[in-house]
Amino acid sequence: MYRKIAEETLAFIQKNPTAFHTAASVQAALEEAGYQELLESGVWTLEPGKNYYVCRNGSSIIAFQTGTDLEPYSFHIAAAHTDSPSFKLKEYAAHTVGETYTTLNVEGYGGMICSTWLDRPLSIAGRALVQQEDGCIVTKLVNFDRDLVLIPSVAIHMNRSVNEGYAYNKQVDMLPLFAGEEGGSLSALLAKELDTAEGQILGSDLFLYNRDKPTVWGCNGEFLSSGRLDDQQCVFAALRGFLGASNRRSVNVLACFDNEEVGSGTKQGAASTFLQDILRRINSALGKGEEDYLRALASSFMLSADNAHAVHPNHPEHSDAENRVYLNAGVAVKSHAGQKYTTDGMSAAIVRALAKQRDIPLQFFANRSDMAGGSTLGNIAMTHVPVKCADVGLPQLAMHSCYETAGTKDTWYMVQLMEALFSSHFEEAGAGALRITE
Repeated sequence: MYRKIAEETLAFIQKNPTAFHTAASVQAALEEAGYQELLESGVWTLEPGKNYYVCRNGSSIIAFQTGTDLEPYSFHIAAAHTDSPSFKLKEYAAHTVGETYTTLNVEGYGGMICSTWLDRPLSIAGRALVQQEDGCIVTKLVNFDRDLVLIPSVAIHMNRSVNEGYAYNKQVDMLPLFAGEEGGSLSALLAKELDTAEGQILGSDLFLYNRDKPTVWGCNGEFLSSGRLDDQQCVFAALRGFLGASNRRSVNVLACFDNEEVGSGTKQGAASTFLQDILRRINSALGKGEEDYLRALASSFMLSADNAHAVHPNHPEHSDAENRVYLNAGVAVKSHAGQKYTTDGMSAAIVRALAKQRDIPLQFFANRSDMAGGSTLGNIAMTHVPVKCADVGLPQLAMHSCYETAGTKDTWYMVQLMEALFSSHFEEAGAGALRITE
């Protein structure tokens, strides 16, 4: 089962070069499972026992299952993010060099490892906004799905110190080569790809992506590598666990946010009111009042799922002496005294209780105390939706490389943890106590 889930994970990632494609793939899976789309601009009428989803910006999506015995009830939430570090094309992208080369003007999106993007086949994907004849502006996904651009390194003869450390300048070093002396128009290529006139394309959000195919490798097939493991690996696991479970006494919620890699501070990010808006509207559409909503939050729980740094085989000194995680050794539970990760004693206990139900191996991660780590979704989302929360993730190497590595067993462990979350019932049992039942 580990290998099957690993291969399904890689197939999912390969067809999703951008956050827009990831959200569309989640939407397709939900619709295949019978979920009904709701519009934020529409009036909601919900039926207990029915399943729904909402999209925002075409790059974030929240799905939910309504139970049939919601007196009282709680929210069981899993969150992950759809975006990954990349390079975004600027509005006027084409740049001519010496009347021979055409490069594309890009800027960094998120904190990528620049060197990993050099000398490998890249392509372009994202969305375009197209105005139809009736005046309606519609979103169209685009993926050129061919080797289209490449960012060449400077030869070592011209940069002798490159192996001694080099600071990449994104405006100079990271511009992809697009065309030669015959020239080329990206807007014309985009119009052809979309089978529309150039003048009808009113806007776009286009990104570079790595064309190297995902692979399972290692002496015993124990490793997998792909672009965008952070965080599509967790999106896939959360989606599988969500669709594989049900709970009559809760509202199960899957939240996939965009823009985590740039701080989440957008209308579709975890720092927005998206999750809060959806939870409040669920409560209201089910005929419940403000007190019911606040009572539900008090018994609710969230797993914020974003990948974790595994011990590096060549540099184990970068990891904490004891709170360190390895590939294929289980789900990582992440904690931080400054609350960049939301896990505390109570939420860690809840994760342990859920894992115990299905014999899911857990590992515990903390950064070295003298090394700053990253942040993720949990602490940001909790400023709007104050529920008990733990940060978890899948161990990986080379985070924010354009080709990352993880273990083949770990996605299955996360699927099982998500199923345990969505199949359980949480209920406050007195001050500081929480009862968990299956």
